[in-house]
Amino acid sequence: MKRNQLLEIEERIINGEDSYTQFKENIFDSKKLAEELVAFSNADGGTLIIGVRDDGSVSGLSRKDIGRLNQLVSNTANDNVKPPVYPLVEVSTIYDKEVMLVHVKKGFNKPYATSSGIYITKSGADKRKVSPEELRRLFAESAALSPDEIIHTKSSIKDLDQGEFHRFFLNKKNRDFAETGLDLTTVLENMNLYADGYLTLAGIMFFAFNPQKFYPIFTLQALHSSGTDTTTSGYINKKYFSGNLRALYEQAMMFLQSSLLTRQDKETFNTPGTLEIPPPALEEAIINALIHRDYYINAPIKIMIHSDRVEIINPGKLANSLTVDKIKNGLSIARNPVFHSLAPFVLNYSGFGTGIDRIVKLCPDVDLINDTSSEEFRVIFQRYHKLKAEA
Repeated sequence: MKRNQLLEIEERIINGEDSYTQFKENIFDSKKLAEELVAFSNADGGTLIIGVRDDGSVSGLSRKDIGRLNQLVSNTANDNVKPPVYPLVEVSTIYDKEVMLVHVKKGFNKPYATSSGIYITKSGADKRKVSPEELRRLFAESAALSPDEIIHTKSSIKDLDQGEFHRFFLNKKNRDFAETGLDLTTVLENMNLYADGYLTLAGIMFFAFNPQKFYPIFTLQALHSSGTDTTTSGYINKKYFSGNLRALYEQAMMFLQSSLLTRQDKETFNTPGTLEIPPPALEEAIINALIHRDYYINAPIKIMIHSDRVEIINPGKLANSLTVDKIKNGLSIARNPVFHSLAPFVLNYSGFGTGIDRIVKLCPDVDLINDTSSEEFRVIFQRYHKLKAEA
């Protein structure tokens, strides 16, 4: 760290806490840390200096403390702040003692809350809960952004796979983007894929070279179990899929089709078999999970193939007032409206809200479970060979 930066830190410590500077001798509780990150994000940003007492005296941190705090800050910023924030962490030596600086930017995606649903902002050197009036204003200022419109401040236009975007544009407009003469960033902004110099969640998940660089947990996990319960049986195959939404969809379908059994519907031996669960039903379940999952929940989509059933587990319960009966009758709410608008040109997705109805018609014995306590929506298909054995 340069000398002028060290002098600036020393000056901030001497001047004491204010709206942009907070001292902590040490932090062990992720909930307390989340409150500090949320308060700065909802205000104008600031720096949390760990290793300094309230009176400005420097207590310092051990190397063990620094290693632990690095992990705590990373996990808290991602798991305990909604939407997640991305602080910059530095370690500096002040008066021969090491302190940690956690720089938090003014939030682009206000309002921010802790994982407990508490909205906090700065009030001078202190913190306070956001009033209902302020909260309404913050939501109005953010235009009530949906998760897929939220930017990632560590991304840039360089992370965009322009080849992937050009293929999308050709499908959508029946015209090569390179021949339009349009400015790429303007088009991306108009489609809510890019804002303020950063890619949005939709821009990253549809068109980034490596979406998991920014969202490591937004993957697809697939397990082929040898029994009916993963806790008591082994597995036949296990895969972790990453990539953009198109890649996740293609890998998921390949895993399902290669793992499930086929049956012969006709007497001729050479007649191609039919997959035990109709592929269109599997497609609908996978696409629904990718497009309609809750992207505020840091969890992967899961495919679980058991000996008697197939489960596709989507992070997030049904949006708003939706119920299983309502979605069976064709009612849908676009939790991720940008995903909803782009998907028909990337995936086999109609966007008319009829996917669940098609699944039920193809597989009448399918179970649709809206698990509100676990924050999951599960689609459970019964496997053909089990039904045949019971017939």
